Parts: sequence; C-alpha cells; structure tokens
Amino acid sequence: MELAHSLLLNEEALAQITEAKRPVFIFEWLRFLDKVLVAANKVDVKEKQKKLVEQLTGLISSAPGPPTRKLLAKNLATLYSIGDTFTVFQTLDKCNEIIKSKDDTPAYLPTKLAAVACVGAFYEKMGRMLGSSFPDTINNLLKALKSAESQGRGEILLSLQKVLRGLGGAAASCHRDIYKNARSLLTDRSMAVRCAVAKCLLELQNEAVFMWTTELENVATLCFKALEGSNYGVRVAVAKLLGTVMATALIAPLLSSVMRQNVKRATLEEVLELMATGFLRGGSGFLKSGGEMLKGGGSVSREVRVGVTEAYVVFVTTLGGQWLERNFATFLSHVLDLVSHPRATQTHVEAVYSRRCVSFMLRATLGGLLGEKAQIAAGKEICQAISKQMRALQLSAGNLIHQYSDVSSSQHVMVCALKELGSLVQSLSATASPLIQEPSIGLLETVTSVLLHPSMAARLAAAWCLRCVAVALPYQLTPLLDRCAERINNLKSSPEAVSGYSFAMAALLGGVHQCPLGIPHSKGKVIAEDLLRTAAQNSRLSLQRTQAGWLLLGALMTLGPSLVRYHLPKMLLLWRNVFPRSQKELEAEKARGDAFTWQVTLEGRAGALCAMRSFVAHCPELLTEDVIRRLMTPIECAMTMMSHVPAIIKVHGAHLKASAAMVRLRLYDILALLPPKTYEGNSSFNALLRELVAEFTLTDNSANTTTSLLRSLCHYDDSVLMGSWLQETDHKCIEDQLQPNSASGSGALEHDPSSIYLRVPVGEAIPGPLPLGVSVIDASVALFGVVFPHVSSKHRLQMLDHFAECIKQAKGVRQQAVQLNIFTAVLSALKGLAENKSTLGPEEVRKSALALVMGALDNPNPILRCAAGEALGRMAQVVGEATFIARMAQTSFDKLKSARDVVSRTGHSLALGCLHRYVGGIGSGQHLKTSVSILLALAQDGSSHEVQTWALHSLALIVDSSGPMYRGYVEPTLSLVLTLLLTVPPSHIEVHQCLGRCLGALITTVGPELQGNGATISTIRSSCLVGCAIMQDHSDSLVQAAAISCLQQLHMFAPRHVNLSSLVPCLCVHLCSSHLLLRRAAVACLRQLAQREAAEVCEYAMSLRHFNSYCVDSVPGLDLNITETGLEGVLFGMLDRETDRKLCSDIHDTLGHMLSSLAVEKLSHWLKLCKDVLAFTCFDEEDSEKKDEMDDDSMFTGLGEDDKSKPSVAPRWVTRVFAADCLCRIILLCENDKAHFDLAAARDQLVLHLSDLIRMAFMAATDHSNQLRMAGLQALEDIIKKFASVPEPEFPGHVILEQYQANVGAALRPAFSPDTPSDITAKACQVCSTWIGSGVVSDLNDLRRVHNLLVSSLDKVQAGKGSSSQLYSESATTMEKLAVLKAWAEVRLKTYDEEDDDDLGANVLPPDSLITLVQPELPALSRLWLAMLRDYALLTLPAEFSSQLPPDGGAFYTPETIDTARIHYRSSWAPVLHAVALWLSSTGFGAGEEKEEVPSSLSRTPAIPQAPSSTTKTFEESVKDRMHLMLGVSIEFLCFPRPEEPMEHVMSCLHALFTLLESPSAKIHIAEDQLLAVELLNVLHRLLLTRDPPAVQLQVTAVVQETIRAAQDHLQRQKAREEEGEKDSQRSLGEGGDTGELVPGKSLVFAAMELLVFVLVRHLPQLNARVKESPSHVPLRPQRLPEESARLVANTVSILAELPSLCSPAGSMTILPTVLFLITGVLREAAVKTADNSVPVTVSAALQGIKTIITSPLARVESMQTQWTGLVRSSLASVLEHSPDMDQVSMLTAITLFLLSASNELVGVTVLQKGCMDRFRNALNFSDPWVQARCYQLLLSVFQHSSRTLSTPYIHALAPVMVEKLKAVECSRPGTAAELQAVQEGIRVLENLVGMGEEQNRVQLLTLLVPTLISYLLDENAISSAPQVSRALHDFALQNLMRIGPLYPAAFKIVIGAAPELKIRLESAIRANQASNRAKAAARLAQPTVQAAPTIKLKTSFF
Repeated sequence: MELAHSLLLNEEALAQITEAKRPVFIFEWLRFLDKVLVAANKVDVKEKQKKLVEQLTGLISSAPGPPTRKLLAKNLATLYSIGDTFTVFQTLDKCNEIIKSKDDTPAYLPTKLAAVACVGAFYEKMGRMLGSSFPDTINNLLKALKSAESQGRGEILLSLQKVLRGLGGAAASCHRDIYKNARSLLTDRSMAVRCAVAKCLLELQNEAVFMWTTELENVATLCFKALEGSNYGVRVAVAKLLGTVMATALIAPLLSSVMRQNVKRATLEEVLELMATGFLRGGSGFLKSGGEMLKGGGSVSREVRVGVTEAYVVFVTTLGGQWLERNFATFLSHVLDLVSHPRATQTHVEAVYSRRCVSFMLRATLGGLLGEKAQIAAGKEICQAISKQMRALQLSAGNLIHQYSDVSSSQHVMVCALKELGSLVQSLSATASPLIQEPSIGLLETVTSVLLHPSMAARLAAAWCLRCVAVALPYQLTPLLDRCAERINNLKSSPEAVSGYSFAMAALLGGVHQCPLGIPHSKGKVIAEDLLRTAAQNSRLSLQRTQAGWLLLGALMTLGPSLVRYHLPKMLLLWRNVFPRSQKELEAEKARGDAFTWQVTLEGRAGALCAMRSFVAHCPELLTEDVIRRLMTPIECAMTMMSHVPAIIKVHGAHLKASAAMVRLRLYDILALLPPKTYEGNSSFNALLRELVAEFTLTDNSANTTTSLLRSLCHYDDSVLMGSWLQETDHKCIEDQLQPNSASGSGALEHDPSSIYLRVPVGEAIPGPLPLGVSVIDASVALFGVVFPHVSSKHRLQMLDHFAECIKQAKGVRQQAVQLNIFTAVLSALKGLAENKSTLGPEEVRKSALALVMGALDNPNPILRCAAGEALGRMAQVVGEATFIARMAQTSFDKLKSARDVVSRTGHSLALGCLHRYVGGIGSGQHLKTSVSILLALAQDGSSHEVQTWALHSLALIVDSSGPMYRGYVEPTLSLVLTLLLTVPPSHIEVHQCLGRCLGALITTVGPELQGNGATISTIRSSCLVGCAIMQDHSDSLVQAAAISCLQQLHMFAPRHVNLSSLVPCLCVHLCSSHLLLRRAAVACLRQLAQREAAEVCEYAMSLRHFNSYCVDSVPGLDLNITETGLEGVLFGMLDRETDRKLCSDIHDTLGHMLSSLAVEKLSHWLKLCKDVLAFTCFDEEDSEKKDEMDDDSMFTGLGEDDKSKPSVAPRWVTRVFAADCLCRIILLCENDKAHFDLAAARDQLVLHLSDLIRMAFMAATDHSNQLRMAGLQALEDIIKKFASVPEPEFPGHVILEQYQANVGAALRPAFSPDTPSDITAKACQVCSTWIGSGVVSDLNDLRRVHNLLVSSLDKVQAGKGSSSQLYSESATTMEKLAVLKAWAEVRLKTYDEEDDDDLGANVLPPDSLITLVQPELPALSRLWLAMLRDYALLTLPAEFSSQLPPDGGAFYTPETIDTARIHYRSSWAPVLHAVALWLSSTGFGAGEEKEEVPSSLSRTPAIPQAPSSTTKTFEESVKDRMHLMLGVSIEFLCFPRPEEPMEHVMSCLHALFTLLESPSAKIHIAEDQLLAVELLNVLHRLLLTRDPPAVQLQVTAVVQETIRAAQDHLQRQKAREEEGEKDSQRSLGEGGDTGELVPGKSLVFAAMELLVFVLVRHLPQLNARVKESPSHVPLRPQRLPEESARLVANTVSILAELPSLCSPAGSMTILPTVLFLITGVLREAAVKTADNSVPVTVSAALQGIKTIITSPLARVESMQTQWTGLVRSSLASVLEHSPDMDQVSMLTAITLFLLSASNELVGVTVLQKGCMDRFRNALNFSDPWVQARCYQLLLSVFQHSSRTLSTPYIHALAPVMVEKLKAVECSRPGTAAELQAVQEGIRVLENLVGMGEEQNRVQLLTLLVPTLISYLLDENAISSAPQVSRALHDFALQNLMRIGPLYPAAFKIVIGAAPELKIRLESAIRANQASNRAKAAARLAQPTVQAAPTIKLKTSFF
C-alpha cells in the first residue's frame, strides 16, 4: 500500500499486482491524492498537472466502482481548482461525450456513472467559473436521465444537485427543466431514486421561486405521492423537502432578494392547510376527495401520514424556536384539529395512530426547540385548549345527536393535549412550578375536570397527566391524592367520577416510586376497600366501582412490601372470596346470572387477578411458600372457570368476549410471574396448556391477530434483516405504526387501565399497552415459554404435531398469522428451555420440532425466515449434541449447494449463522470451513442483493462466534469485504451495513495482533483502514455508523494507526446528524478517544472552528458550530437536545473523561463552561441589528435563523445539574495540587476563581429545580471544606472565605423554608454544620444567622411525630430529623476539637466560642441523641429478633418505614455516637440530669419513649444502660463494618469509645465486667485485620490504652480493699492467680497481647521469629519507620509495658518473657541512627517500657526472685547480642538503664559486665563525637551509682581509657561544636570522679585532671587568631581550672607546684583573660564571661 502513496499514480507498481488487488491500489492512491492535493505546493501540482489529468481521466473509462468514482471526481475537481484550468473544458466535453454514448451494456455503466460524477464535482467546486457551458451540460444530463436505469438515475440526480449547488442563482434558466424532469421521478419504483430526487429538489428550492409559490400545491401533492409505499430513507428525505419548501413559502417572500420579484406570499393558514390534506387524505389528490368524502371510504396510507408528520416537524424546526414561540397557539390548534377530524379517526387503531403522530409533532417541536420559559408559556396554551374542549363538550351534552361524534373527536384531542402537557411538565420537573402555581392558568383544575370526561381514554390521559405533575413536583402528590379521595367520596353516584378519580389515584400511587420522598402511609387503602364493599349495593355503578376498587388495590401494591405487609391477610381473604370455592358453586353460578351480572363478575375477577399480579411483581419479598399456596386457591378457581366461559358467552351474548379475554390476560400474566412448579402438578395444568395453544393458534379467533413479541425474541443483531433498527431512530414512536405485525405501535392507555400504575418500560415516555386482542396472544406466548420446560415429553410431541397441523390447515394471510404466532411461541419455549438448562426431549420430539423449523426456512416472509433461523440455533443450543448439530448443518449445506431461489438461499444461510452463534466456535468448529466457503460464494452473488445481505450477515455471526478459530480465514474474508465495498452500488444499503458488521467482527478476531509490524499484519491493517474509509464516505448514516464503530475497534487494538486528526473532525460533524444511530456511534467513539487522548481530541475538534459544515443530513437549523468553547461546549449543547438515554450517558462520560484529564490545566476554560451553563438566562434582545448585516445569500439559506453562537435553547435543568456536578469534580481534581488553594502562588489556580465558584454554587442552590439545589449545596459544601483554611494574604489572620459569609447564609436560608423537600433540608443541615465547624467566621454574631437555621430545625425535631401536616412519607421526616441531629453532633464535635487545639493561634475562635452556641441546646440534644442511638441499636438487630422491635416504631421512625429508615440511620449515627460520648464523659454520665423535669411537649408526644420507670432507675442503672447502649452500638458496628462504610464512621466510633472510656464511670463499668473488655479488644483486633489506615490503628491503640488503664485502676481499688484484710491473699490478685495461667477468651491481658503483637508485627515484620526461620528470608537492614507507624509502635510498646501490672506475680511471669522479647526487639529494629541525632519515639518508648518493667514491684516478690533475675539478665544479654545492629547511643542508653535499675540482679555477672564494658569502650573510641559525648554522660550516671559494687569495676575499667582520650585532645584540638561538647562531657566525668575520690587519693586524681585542662589553654599570642571552637575550649578549661582551684586548694597547689611549666601557662592565660575582660567590660556587662556549654537533654528522662 505504501507504493500507492505518491502524487502520480505508480503505474509500474500497479502493473505488478494481481488484477483483483488493482481497484484497492487505485482507491488507496486516490485517498492519498485527496489529502495531499490540498496541502501540496501549487508549483509542484502545476508541474505534474498534465500527467495527473491524463491518469485521472484515464481512470474514468476503467469502469471504477462507486467509492472510487466519487473520490476520482473529487480529486479532478480539486486539481483544477488548485492548478490551471486550461484543460477543464476538454475534460468536461470528454465526460459529456461518455454520458451521451449510446452504449447501454452493463459493463459500460460504471464509466458513464464516473463521468456523471465528475461533471457534478466540477460544477460543485468551480460553479460560475465554468461560465456558460452549463445549459448544455444540464440538458445532456436530463436527456440521459430519461433513458437511464435506476442506478444511473440516482447518480444523475445527485450530480444535478451538485451542479445547482455550485451555480446558485446563475442557473435560473434551467430550473424549470430540471423541476419538470425530476418531479415525475418522485414516485420512481426505486427508493434510492426517490431519495435522490428529494435531495435534488431540496437544492433547487433554494433558488427556484416557483417551487414555493405557483407550484406549491403541486410540490405538496408530489411529496404525498412519493410517500406512498416509501421506506424510512425516502420518508426522511421527502419530509425534509416538504417541510423546507413549506417553511420557505412562509419566510422567503419576506427576504430582500425575493422582494423584487413581486411574488404572492402564502399565509400560515394556507401552508398548514396544505400539509393537513396530506395527513388526512394522503396522496389521493384533491379532485377525488369530494366524492370519497361523501362515501367516507378510503383511509390514508400510513406511510403518507407518518411522512407528513415528519414534514411538520421539519417545517417547524426550519422556522426555528422563536417562530414557534410566537405562533404556538395557531400551530397547536391546527395540530389538535388534525386528530379531531373524522378522517383521521375512522377506526380505533387509526385514531391511536393519528394521536401518536400528533403527539410526536408536539413533543419533537415543543420539547426540542423551546427553552424552559417558552415551554411554560406553551403549557398555558395547552391548558386553555383543554378547557375550551371541555366547555364545548358540556354545551353539546344537551344535544344528543351531536354528542357521540363530539365525544369521540374530543377524546382524541384531549388525549394528545394531556399527553403533551404531562410530558412537558415531567421534562421541566421542578422548574414547572410556576405553571402549576399560577392561578390564572389553573392547570390542576383543568386537568382534574377531564377526569369526568365521558370517554375513558380522556380520563386515563388526565390521570396520567396528574401522575406526571406529581412526579415533577413531589409536594403535589399527597394533596392530589387527598383531593381525589375526597371527590370520589362526594361523587359516589357518578360512574365517570368513580372511574376518573380512581384512575387518577391509581396513577398517582404508581408514580410514588419515582418520588424518593414517597407519601404518608395512611393514604389510599381505605378508599379501595370502601369501593369494593359498596360495589354490590348499587347495580348501576357496580361495574365502575368493582373496576375502580381493584385498580386501586393493584396500585397500592406498587408501594412495596413495607406497606403491603400489614394488609396482606385481608387482601388474601378478598382474593379468595371473589372466586367460587368449588365446582358446585361454579355450576350454581352458571345457572344464576344474567348478562350484566356476568359482566360485573368477569370484570371483578380480572381486576382481582390484576391486583394479584401487581402484588407478585412488586412485593417479591412477601411471597413465602404459604402465601403462594393461598394465592393459588383463587388462581386455580380461575383456571377452572376458563373452560366454562365459552358456554356463558354462548348464552349471554358476544359482548362478554372482551371481559373474558381480559380475565385470560390477567391469568396468563400472573402465572408467568409465579414459579411454574407451584402449579405444574395441578389438575388444571393440561387445561391451561390447551387454552394457551388455542390462544396463539387462533383456534377460536376469527381475526388474524399476530403477536408483537417476535422481534424481541429474535436476536438484536438480526435487526438489519428485519428492519427493526428503526427502533433506534428519532422517529421510533411513529415508525412503529408501519411494522408488519398486528396493531404494531398502536399502544394506548385505554387498552389496559392497569398500565397507569405499572412501571413505565425503559426508554418510553408513557405506557402504551397494545389492544386486548394482541396483548392476550402476547401473554399466552410468554406464559408458554415459562411452562414449556415443565411439560412432559408426550405432551410436547402432541403440541408440536398440532402446530404443524394448524399451519397446514390455514390458508393465505391466516396461515402467515398462525405461523408467526406459533414460531414466536416455539422461540419462547426454546428460550425457556435454555434458561432452565433443560433439554428438548427424546428423538421424536426433536424430529417434530426440526421438521417444523426447517419448513419455515424457505418461507417467503423474511421475518419468519429470521425466526426459523433463530429457532434452529436455539434448538442446537438446547439439544447440544454434536450429531444433531451436524445433521442440521448438513441439511443446510445440501440445500445451499442445490437451491437457486432467493428465499431458500437466504433462509439456509442464516441458519448456518445462527447455528454458529448459539453453539459457539468450539461446538461448530468442524463445520467452519464448509460454512465459510459457502457463505463467501453466496456473498459474491451480484444478481441478488438480498442473498448477499443474508450471507454477509451470517458470515459476520460466524466470525463473531468463532473467535480465534477464524484467524485462518481472515485474509480471504477481508479481501471479499473490500471488493464488495468497492463494487456494490451504494443504494443497496443493507449489503453495506452487513459488510460493516463483517469488518468489525474481523477486526475483533485479529485483535491486539493489529499492533504488529509484520507484512501480513500491515496488509490486514491497511485493508481494514481502507474499508473504514470507504464506509465513512458512504451516503447512508447506518453505514457511516458502522465505519465509526470499526475505527473505534481499531483504535482500541492499534491506537497508533488510527489518524485522529481526520477522525475527530469527522465525528464532530456527525454530532449534528439527524440520525440517532450515527450520533450515538460518534459519541461512543469520542468517549473512547477521550479516555486516552482527551487533549488531542479537543485540539483536533478546534480545527473545525471556522468550518461551515454542509452536513447533508444535519437537523435543520443545527449545523455544527464549534466556538471558543470547543467540543466541550458542543457536547454540553447536545445534552439540552438529546433525549436518548444511552447517548446522554455517553456524553456525560465523554465530558467526564475530558474534565479529568484537562480541567486542571485549563481551569478557567472549564469553569467558564460550567458557569455559562449554570448562569444562563433566556435571551430576547440583540438579534435585530445582526439581521441587517447578513448578505442576501446567507439570509436565504439560513432562513432567518438566530445568530449561531447562541445555544438553540437555554440550558435545561438536567444539563445545569450535570454542570454543577462537574464543578464538584473540578474542585476534587484540584485537591491533589495544594497550589490551587494558595493565593500567594496563584497562576491559573482554583483560588482565583473562588468568587465564581461561590456564585455558581449559590445560583444552583437557590434554583427552582430540586436536583439542582442538591447539586448546588453539595458544591457549596465542597468549597467550604476545601477553602476553609486558605488565608487571605491581604488581611493576615483572616481566611479568604470570610468575605462570602453573606452568600453562604443566603444560599442556605431557602433550604429551611417549610415547603422545602426533606432531602434538601437534610443536605442543607450538613452544609450548615460544615460551615459552622469550618472556623471561617470568627465573630459569633455573624455565625448566628446560620446557627439560627439549625436551632429552628431542632425545634421542628422536638415537635414530635404527629404535629405537622405531612406531604412526604414518614421516612422523609426521619431523614430530615436525623440530618438535624447529625449536624448538631458535628458542630458539638468541632467544639471538642477546639478544646483540644487551644494553641492554634490567632485565626481560630477562642475555645469557649462555639460551645456557647451548643451549650443551651445540649440538654434537649442529649436526650434526642440518646433516643436516636436507641432506635439505631434496635434497627441493627438481625432479622430473627424483629419480634423484639417496639410495635409502634421508635423515636424517629414508624414501623412501616423501617427499611428506608435504616438507611438514614446508617448515614448519621456515627457523629451522634461521638457527641453522646462527649456529653456523657463531660457530665459524668449525665449525673444530675435525671432530676430535671421532662419538658411537657416531649412527654405528650411519643417522639421520645420515656419508660414509665425512668424516674425510679438508680444512677448506677442508668450508667449501665447507657454504657450497654454505647458499647453495643460500637461493638456491633466494629465487628463487621461494611466495606462501603466511610472511614469517618470507623474513626468516629473509635473516638467515641475513647472519649467514653475517659470518664471514670465508664472505666469502672468496663473494668468490673472483664468479659466485656475482652470482647471489645477482640473486636478491635478484628478491625485491625480489615482496616489499614494508620489513623485507625492509632485510635485503636488509644482505646486499648484506656481499657488497660480502667483495669489497672480497678486492680488498685481491689488491692486497697485487701490492704485492710490480711496480707497473704495479695499474692493472687491480678490475672493469672497463683498458677500464672491466662485463659484465652477470658483474659484481658491475653486479648491485649494478641492485638498489640499484631500491630508490632504488622509494622516491624522482623520481630516475628518465624519470618527469620523461613528459607526465603532476607535479613533487612533496620530502617527508620514512617512517622505514623513510629507513633503507633511507640504507643503499642507503652501499653505492653503496662500489662504486667495487671497480673499477679505468677501471671506476670507468664507474659514477661514475651513482653521483654518484643520490647528489646523493637529497640533493636527501631534504634537507627538519625541525621539530627534525635531519639526516635519508638526508641524512647521502648526504653521507657524497659524502665517501667525493671522498676516494677515484682522485683521485690521473694518467691519469684530467681525467675526475675534470669529474665533481667537475658534481656540485657539480648540487647548486648544485637548491639552491632543498633544505633550506639540507644544501645548504651538501654545498657545504662539495666545497670541503674536492676543493679542487684546484674552485680557480679562477669559475662554481662564484660559485654557492657566492651560496648562502652567501643563507644569511647568511636569516631562520632556525638556518640562519645552521650557515652560520657551515661558513664557518669553509672559511675555515680549508689551501689559501689556495681560502679567500681566500671570505673577501674573505663576511667584510664577516658583519661587517654582526653589527653590526646591537646594534639588534635576539636574542630566542631560536637567534638568540643564531647571533650567537655569527658572533663565533667573526670571532675566528678575527683569529687567522688577519698581525700587521700585527691592529689593523684587531680594530677590526671589539671594537666589535661592546662594543656587545653592557648598561647596568649595565639588566642586572637585561633578558630572559635578552639577558643571556646580554652575558655572552658580556664573556667574549670579557676573553679577547681578554690574547691581543693591544698591538692591543687601540690599539683601546680610540681610542674612549673604548667604554672606559667596558667598564669599567662589568666592575665590575658583579665586584660580582655577589661577591654570588653562595657560591652559585656549584661552577659557572663563564658557561655554555658550546651548539654543534651533527652525528651524523656529515663533515670
């Protein structure tokens, strides 16, 4: 392929490759040329132009394929427009010659088409430059058009379109000719040609005035005709033409360019009237209509109606949102007139179709084009239209003749208007509140009035509309329910009222699940029971009452198990009583009733079954075996009754058929939900099967009704064969009408009223149950699938044979219907078998099934063939035997080899694909080769495109399912795919789609190999890229979508080879496509690209910034417009328009990925984006001036659109919520870089945008929309948390947030207003506590604003349960109250933190401040907090203790809401627990509060259960209760914190325990109950095993320490008591008693040891002896622990050292070896030398621990003496043993500790003594002066030890060494301060030795000291020049000498006298000193002569 990349075609290379590869080579060259020509140097191009033109024109006659000719034409045109244009006319003439040629052979066709394409491209590119040659060209093309075949016609029309685009107005002379020739082709039999004509005429109407003036009616008629028998593509193209022409007719005459031509302007009424004729009369023309109208015959073809509907939408969209705003009233009344017209509603199904079309028009225009303000205005108009209709209806009520027709026409108008109103309100959500609240509109009154409409459809629509209102504005839900209940009671006697209001209530109850806050539990159930009770009393109303009662009960079931549980027994009774109990009763009943009572009975039973179904569907938790058994009783009665119904209908008339069908439908529905094993053993099971089979084989049904389930049971991938991809278009809801199965797309609420309360299927706006006839068959098919696996083989065989017989018996259309139903049922059954993992049965069953399926593989109906293929695959899956599969495959192989007809070739090729799909690559591997070779051959069958489509589709299935096994066939398949892509005409879209599927599957098969560089892989890769390029250039959106997904796959496997610079702009252009699937594909691909390369994607998108997209299929008025906001801005804009969930979720993800990788670098850009979305207000001004600046041309094509840079509508609330979430994410992303929160370092930092952040959060938090308010409050909380501590540089001591306190207060205040939903108030409480606790505001008066909000909420909480009128469910109240308590708890905790942090300095409030805010509320708060914890403790009990829960709920929850309440408690208990612990701890467990009077308000309401005995409890008991509560809650939580629990909860819980145990009462309690303490420690140990963070572990050690202290205090108290008794028993006090045994599980010490050892080993794994023994152990050099670990180990060691004090002497002997081993181990590991010579905390803790143990009273227990001595000696020995690994100083300190504290045990142990001396000696000789200095200090303490027996050996051994060291200093004076210090310390030791010596040895000792000191003195001349350290030594020596002299005068004289030279040095030094003193006297008055030498102080004194 690289050879193709040259400016000129490499003809040598071309000649060398095989014939088959040449087209690919040429195409690749043209692709290269296309890129290079634009970028190349013009001179180069001109040099080679002649040769290039030759090569390119040569290609025209080489019969190029469609993609090649398109590129060829483009390149030629580009070449001429860049280079010289001399030869362009020659080339044009050459092309014209080819077009004129008489050669009509198929071989010459590609050449002709290439010439046509070139002509089009020339004119499009050069237009008027080609001068006057155009009339000839156009005439030539038109002539060719007359004789061309369909492919030629399409190509010529597209060329004409390009010619027109290039020439613009210049071609006016030819416009009429083109119009005349083109218009007749609008009804061409080829759909591709119709599309091409529509596009050509669309181009023509831009300039041809006559099209939208004189010819307007004819154009309309032509379009209507073109729509007859059209496919989707034609409908879209013609609708675009018709809509645009109509819009132009309205607008264009106003534009200046046309003003001069004096044309008649069409009025809006005329234009709409014209379109309406199409909608009502279709393409039949206007002449026939008179006669037909009289006869009332001839309904409009559905294609025309759907096409005109799409045209209406194009019409309005083209005119734009502002036009719609101004003319909405006219448009609405026109559209509603359409549905009231008798021609639109001739039959019920037609009426439903027309309603759907009108709803689509309204939704697509209103929903998409108008902003929120305009939508509210439109809502007003709709309300007026509804009330106008209702008034008209009431007027006509008196006139009986008109009444019927008025009701029937008005009902459809009502349905459309109400449906749109509902959708409008629902999409506006809370933003719709002005629409509801404004009295002048009276929306609720208007809608409620329709509930009394005589037509059921209108009543249901009104009920649905109310449900939408309630879901949008949940605060309306409860009042609406109440209003309906009241009206039902008041209007009991009106059948419409009973029916209408019960519909409304059912709808409202069904909407509750969409309102998270729910409704109070008492609603609804009363009414339903009342209705059923009174149904029998009044015969006139019994039908309506029965229906209404059961409907309401069904709706109540949707509220879920927590409510239904309480009414279940009553419900079961009601159900049982509806049905006859026995056969006898049934017979009696049959004999009794008349037609009316039977109708009521059947309706009642259908209703009962429907309520049961609702129960089973919505309360699965309540379906115990017992309940199912009791449900089965009435269901069995119903099954029995079924067989009697036909007899009843015979007697009483056919009008009962519908009610009977309804009973069957309900029965099937509920049985499908119950497990079949509950009824398979029943006597009536076989009867049920017979009934089901009769249902879908249409045995008793004369209509040919077909099921709607077939498509959903076939595989989604087969959509290309069945056309069901239409489900994925923007026109889905109207295109459904054109599907072939019965009543497809005719869903309407009135077909099944129960759907009003059921969940709406995903992706649908409003439930649309199908007509009863279809629903029953659907239900029977679904149930058949459920029960089939439970049918015996005998019956299976009978049924399958019966199916074959049924198909044989039926003829014609009926046969098709029966066959479709049977196949759907068989598929359903096979699917059921597969899901149950059961098999099909014995051989005869298989045979029968196979015969049935094989017979349908050659059925002419493609849908049946699809179903048969699918069934075959599923059968292979269920049977799963290789021989059976082989037999199936062989049958198809044989058939495909012999058959020549299209039908069997398509059917059997799909069969192969399905076999592979369901059996997978392994199971069908042996057939792979044959299948592939056959399908490759079929795919090349150019004579039938259908065969190609099916073969390629199957091939794609095989590639997909074979995976790596297909690798060997990739090359041949790929080359076939490329060849077909280059040759198949583009009009065969399905073939291209399947080629796309194949290519995608092949890319996946090759997979990651595609990254490789081998020759074969490069070829495969470039073939894939060429294939993608061809498909990207295809005209059909689905093929382009396939190309994008292939490129997406390629990018996943070989990202380097996908060129983003061309792909990204292409994706951006597709974002405005009018095809949903293409938009989806583009966004999905962008999402993947943004994940890896967000920056590049955004950069390449910006290259489109000034790009005027002429996107062929873009939405009118919506060209791609990338401004400075870039691709991100476009995506935000899309969120406002798109409604498809998948698409929106992908856009969210794409923006999320971009934000994650770019927001931090481009902060201002992203914040501006969010701000623009959040701060948007609707715009009205500044359009007028812009209009004048536009030039004529752009005015014309733009049809007066608004300025493009503005979004088409203001951002909707959903987008604003997303923007607010993005804001929070940006703040989070910046968190990692602290610079963002530092004003001093600010570049483009977050802190610079703080005012914007606050403003955005404020705007969001005070919006209409509740979701936006939540997001805004969340953002506010994030901002406060992140910026609370950022200082304000200009005002030191203040923080930056302080200036925004007014904004924060203002944002929070509305959230506490009484009408705010609970969830928002709860969130606001959270923000309040964050704000108060953040310490931003230092003035209490400023804080009071926010504080008062919390105080007012607290009053609300104290008001108790039943005080306020409730709008939401009790659990919403729970949520709000708990949020308030949690917020207070958090504020209380903040005050506690401040008490701890008194020393923080200026910018923190004084410690008493916040507490003054909390203090007054504490008495009330503490009670509420305790009550809440009690509730929480009860709610955490396991299910088996549920009987212990209080029957009437707790302080803050009711029993019905227990499940939801748990969630709220779970999120708020932790801070409350901590706050209560603080309160208990600070008040000594509430001492004294018991005496307080309980405030009367509390004692009245049940809000806080005050136990009656509470006054009599003693203080001890209440302490005990509260301890148990607190410990219970904590231990329960810590035992097993769920992984999703936040760390904060774990920390709060531990803090609470710690605080609690600090209080003396708690300590006493836990120490007295030792098992409790053990349990606590065990739980903490377990917590450590699962939670890692150091903070948690530190807090755990703190709790352990408190527990141990409690035990120690308890032991002390016991000992004190024993003191009074006799001495002897003291021995056994403490754990371990006399034996020393510690029992695991009972021993506190053991539990503590376990936990502590775990911590130590976790942080110092080397302590574990086993680690060292393992063969893989590598000894580690001890390392410095990180700070947190060090603190943790230190705490652990301190606790370890305390443990022996809890034991009896015997017990302590049990644990001491371990404790000492661990502590010395820690010392060994932690004693690492530090750079600054500081002592690590771990080391000081270990040393302190050793001291604690050695100095403990145990040493004085006689009986333990030997053991004790042994222990001490071993410990010292182990320290000595490990001394080489340890830091010298720590090791010496430890040794000294032992020597000083345990002198008795160590005296005279020579081994140890020698070891110690060696260590000291080494240290003295150590090079580091710091070590020497410390060594001197430690030696001093040893020398001074009181026990001379200990110190003397050391003095003898080490003093001489010291003296030597000190003497040597004279030669090498100290150079650093540290060395100086070492010398000074040494001298101190010597001085002390002198002092310790006896008088008689004094001289000898001084002889050692004095000369040494004098040797340190400097010569008087040298003093001045000596370095500072040396001088300091001199001063030190002199001072010491002057101090020693007077101390020992006699001895000093002797020593000095003995050595005269010493005397001289000393005297000269003294003299020099005095002289300098006198000189410095003035300066030195304040200071002593010599500075005190620095001494080292350890942080902790160990001695």
